[in-house]
Amino acid sequence: MPDIPDIAAHKFEVEEAVDYLRSRLPVIPKILIQLGTGLGELVSGLRQSVSIPYNEIPHFPDSTVTSHAGNLVCGFLAETPVAILQGRFHYYEGYSARDVGFPIRVMSLLGTKTFIVTNASGGLNTSWSAGTIMVFSDHINLLGDNPLRGPNIDAWGPRFPDLSRPYDQHLQDIAFNAAQQLGFNDVVAGTYICIPGPSLETPAETRMLKNNGADSVGMSSVPEVITALHGGMRILGLSVVANVNDPDNFVPILLDDIVQAAAKAEPRLQQLICEVIQEL
Repeated sequence: MPDIPDIAAHKFEVEEAVDYLRSRLPVIPKILIQLGTGLGELVSGLRQSVSIPYNEIPHFPDSTVTSHAGNLVCGFLAETPVAILQGRFHYYEGYSARDVGFPIRVMSLLGTKTFIVTNASGGLNTSWSAGTIMVFSDHINLLGDNPLRGPNIDAWGPRFPDLSRPYDQHLQDIAFNAAQQLGFNDVVAGTYICIPGPSLETPAETRMLKNNGADSVGMSSVPEVITALHGGMRILGLSVVANVNDPDNFVPILLDDIVQAAAKAEPRLQQLICEVIQEL
């Protein structure tokens, strides 16, 4: 039987991290942005920024993936105070889903109300091409873990949070309007499916995931989204589709290629996020 999380210890660690950031940040961010694989350069557009390495924040996990810098950067983007998580944690690194959601929990308790989560994913929808930006309309959690497992802290959120509309429709509408204004014609809606990793999918697994109704697949984001929903945040999900694989015509998938494809699409993603924040 899985270990029951030590909720008292978790509560103490979260609150200590909240107190630390409250003492370090000049302003409470209105929007939290989490950057994924190959998507670390949005911080260059921040004004009056303050960068805090994860290892200086009490109880923050350590990011072990080379393409994730591991900094919390706060500043102003389009006149709005934002916080950027420059790098994330993954279930496949050995963390629990609760650990993965730790930074989101801290920021929600700090008072941040809007969460923009980004990642690089593999395309399952064969009508798409590499570089497509998918706006999350829904997700499927195949991690086998949930950040809310164990005793609930009622002050943080309900025992059984509603996920009938996990991604805020108003934010989705703003994202599509922004894409239209920018002339981006490859921004689409889709369902994201989260798998444990770190091994990439076989052709048979790819076919199964596609048949389950998913448009893209990755190894992140869902624990963070569930944590944010539990904390009352509204969420916009954006995924750069780094590659598209047809299970009947499969080609090898290399992480370096995913990182490069995400980095190539990053300027467009950055423009889209800035436009969304400007609209907000």
